[in-house]
Amino acid sequence: MSINHYQDTETKQFINKEVAVNSLYFSGHHNFKSFPKEITYNNEQVTFIKSGMRYCLQKGQKVIQLFDMSDGQNNYRLSFDAQNFTWTLLRISTLHR
Repeated sequence: MSINHYQDTETKQFINKEVAVNSLYFSGHHNFKSFPKEITYNNEQVTFIKSGMRYCLQKGQKVIQLFDMSDGQNNYRLSFDAQNFTWTLLRISTLHR
């Protein structure tokens, strides 16, 4: 079975909209990292389960953090702009089971 089989099962909706992060949680023993726990999107609260991936990207002097989070039904990709302290919901992906 090829990797394309797995990629075809995901439906992506591109959002690219600033959102409010209502709460964070912290992970790590000696080097704490913060992750979004709850966001408000379209006047609804979305609460993430406590697992996620965090990526740091640097473009010149600007550092952007990407987060892949899940609420158990959908996957969400968010970005945090540390320079402007803004959160952006980039996309929502629904996995078909």
